[in-house]
Amino acid sequence: MISNLFESLAWLPRPPADFRQRLRDAMELDAPGPALHALATHALDAANLRRLSAAVAALAARGTSLAPLAPFRLGVLGNGTLDLIVPALVGSALRHGVALQCVTVPYGLYPREILDPQSAINRAGCDAVLLAFDARALPLQAADASPAQALDMIDGFRDNLRRHGGTTCIVQTLAAFPEALFGSADRRIAAAPRYLVDAFNRDLVARLEGSPDILFDVAGLAETVGLARWHCPAQWNVAKLPFADACVPLYADHVGRLLGAMRGKSRRCLVLDLDNTVWGGVIGDDGLEGIEIAEGHAVGEAFRAVQRLALDLRGRGIVLAVSSKNDDAVARRAFRDHPEMLLRENHLAVFQANWNDKASNIKAIAEELSLGLESFVFLDDNPVERGIVRRLLPEVAVPELPDDPAYYARTLAAAGYFESLAFSEEDRRRAEFYQRNAERVALKQSAGDLGAYYASLGMEIHFAPFDAMGRARIVQLINKSNQFNLTTRRYSEAEVAALEQDREAFTLQVRLTDVFGDNGMISVVICRPEQLHAAGSRTWAIDTWLMSCRVLGRSVEQMVLRELVLAARRRGIERLVGRYIPSGRNTMVADHYATLGFSRDGEAWVLDVASPESAPTMKIVRAPTFDCPLETRSLETRSLEDPPPEDRATAA
Repeated sequence: MISNLFESLAWLPRPPADFRQRLRDAMELDAPGPALHALATHALDAANLRRLSAAVAALAARGTSLAPLAPFRLGVLGNGTLDLIVPALVGSALRHGVALQCVTVPYGLYPREILDPQSAINRAGCDAVLLAFDARALPLQAADASPAQALDMIDGFRDNLRRHGGTTCIVQTLAAFPEALFGSADRRIAAAPRYLVDAFNRDLVARLEGSPDILFDVAGLAETVGLARWHCPAQWNVAKLPFADACVPLYADHVGRLLGAMRGKSRRCLVLDLDNTVWGGVIGDDGLEGIEIAEGHAVGEAFRAVQRLALDLRGRGIVLAVSSKNDDAVARRAFRDHPEMLLRENHLAVFQANWNDKASNIKAIAEELSLGLESFVFLDDNPVERGIVRRLLPEVAVPELPDDPAYYARTLAAAGYFESLAFSEEDRRRAEFYQRNAERVALKQSAGDLGAYYASLGMEIHFAPFDAMGRARIVQLINKSNQFNLTTRRYSEAEVAALEQDREAFTLQVRLTDVFGDNGMISVVICRPEQLHAAGSRTWAIDTWLMSCRVLGRSVEQMVLRELVLAARRRGIERLVGRYIPSGRNTMVADHYATLGFSRDGEAWVLDVASPESAPTMKIVRAPTFDCPLETRSLETRSLEDPPPEDRATAA
């Protein structure tokens, strides 16, 4: 298992013996999405991935919804025989919460498909196109090979696909071939294939900087497996398979991770067991001195590697929590007093050490953090505990672990639960945001009444239109928010960038600060003009309204609506029209518009903006005024004592 960790997808449990029967049973369900997802979360070979793919195709032909799986249409272009890997892509995408449909072209016809505006790829309305090219397709083989020329070719592909199909591209780095030309000098000599591939990969990363297109590091994946195992000359010669068929499930899983990340499916919280997971031994039996975490000790260093990885994940914004069957005081003592511990209490957002079952503890952690269970990964050495959590909380990812703890950290990292498309300062601080939120919950419980609680927070709300600075986080929220999301419409980075320049649209990014610190961006709104009635009243349709659940119950909704009303008045808008589109995961906002005073009008909810707006409940900071031309916007700051002219009477 250890020697074949990656190709065997060893972090996933083995498929059940009755896999095919379970698949047949799933296809008979009215809502088969969750059952298909559950089957996909096993380490499936190519044959079972094909069966899953065939089931998805059959259900699509029937018109059966796979909700809550996110639909995704992926174009697949490359110089290999890619039809052979499409079933694996479809089956693996289910594992990452995506119902995938692939659009392919006949072998060798990719140049025509890219250049022709009327081609199948360009007319398919793809959410993304995978450019699955390897070094054989690019001018990197001849004596006068040029990485710049190869990059220009890829840039041309990207530009044409964006211009004709309006799509995002997923661009692969190149896996070097294992055959050396100059031996150890291959990385130094400009004519060597390895030098050319390395130069291409380095410059590709630079060219994608600031682009909405996405990097798929196939070079890193192939090097992890081993270049000689990745490339199979016989299979290329016979079938033009761009990499060994043994690596197809791994490749497809990595594509699925990217698609899941694009749809906001990446995990956000790592829940750790303690005994024999974070340290060696059982602290309740062995005592503080008896647990194994010492540097210089083989077993101790294995568990320190788990702690080090957990800390690294926290450094990039992953929330850490503990769920352990232990006495609370005994378990906490290790974090407080053991000199070799890398993890400390202040690194943990929630600490659940008790004698409850792990599933109940994880649900309690989810409630305290205001995160859905699909955001969680649970790490536990005990196979019984892993099985219980998988059975009772199928939304939670639970990696299998090997017998040797030296490989725990590698296995967790290999599983790719926390796939990221970008990394921002706000991402880095996310763990801190959730930790501060847990402190707010504790304060709320101790406050005498809700009014006193809100007053003690000293909240300040910041309003601004969409801009380049906030774009990455806006895209992230749009594609990750599921529970407090009225329509769950998804938009790419390119589409969000276009909204920044759309003078007809109204956009809002909302941030919140309080005495505990900055909550970051917590709400996004998009409004578009809409002609609702024949009478011609000027109307804004609320296309998107979403909010982070960690600020629920703090009157943010009322403040956002107040800002919408004031902005609508400034633009001569008479009505706001909102719609609630059920997704299966957003039932918490089913009554959102009714609660805010909207009136029902068929399938829509309508609010006359002439109605008095609510009084502000916190300090307001407005970045550039929304009704000014983009190039003349200037910063304005308002507070309860200094409201804008049009609402001074209300604030007073």
